[in-house]
Amino acid sequence: MTDPAAHQNIDTSVPHSARIWNYWLGGKDNYPVDEAAGDAYTAVFPGIVTIARSSRAFLRRNIGYLVSEAGIRQFLDVGTGLPTAENTHEVAQRLAPEARIVYVDNDPMVLAHARALLYSSPEGATAYIDADVTDTDRILAAAAETLDLSRPTALILSNILGHVADDDQAHAIVDRLMGALPSGSYLSVNDGSLGIDPVFEEAQEHYNNSGAVPYNLRTVEAITSFFDGLELVEPGVVPVTRWRPEPGSPAPEVIAEHGGLARKP
Repeated sequence: MTDPAAHQNIDTSVPHSARIWNYWLGGKDNYPVDEAAGDAYTAVFPGIVTIARSSRAFLRRNIGYLVSEAGIRQFLDVGTGLPTAENTHEVAQRLAPEARIVYVDNDPMVLAHARALLYSSPEGATAYIDADVTDTDRILAAAAETLDLSRPTALILSNILGHVADDDQAHAIVDRLMGALPSGSYLSVNDGSLGIDPVFEEAQEHYNNSGAVPYNLRTVEAITSFFDGLELVEPGVVPVTRWRPEPGSPAPEVIAEHGGLARKP
């Protein structure tokens, strides 16, 4: 399969959301322009680092539930971003070595790091697809080369739907991907939330004007609506810090990043 991103140059002159996110997570796969944009953001809203790391922790707990309690062994992670610690396949295959994971992203730098994602356990499989989140037909066709889409699969949409500004288009993406998955599959969504923290919203507005690809915050109700027709796992759509926190952890703070997990009946 030919990857269009393989033929793109990595533009280091403008900040890029995946590289800025990587910087906030403590990764090294970023450039001075990304660090500058990330620092400018944290100067207005230092809590973005907490949001980034809490989002990653939420995903880790989601996957733990999916493998250990729901028995899921297949994952389609769309908009994966740059590899950092505790990637989907690392968490899943640590618990179930036979787990199979397909990552989807369309960033040339992510593609350049795809080999870091491809170290699967011998029993399982890990694959990478170069595709835009809006190209659902390509995603499903390529995913079917690694996953058996007639079996329950978890669809992971972590901080990606915010890059789809139009609500109807975002819903169409979710509906098309989940519609191709059988009963017993799961949807995991988390995104920045509107109406929680005005300082965060101000920082996000500045970020969207910086030249990076805009990221659009949505209300909690709008994020919840992506799960329409599915069975939400308790505690529903909540701040990511409050989704099944580790036993004995400090009381989690409310942050402007909401997420949930739901089963397709």
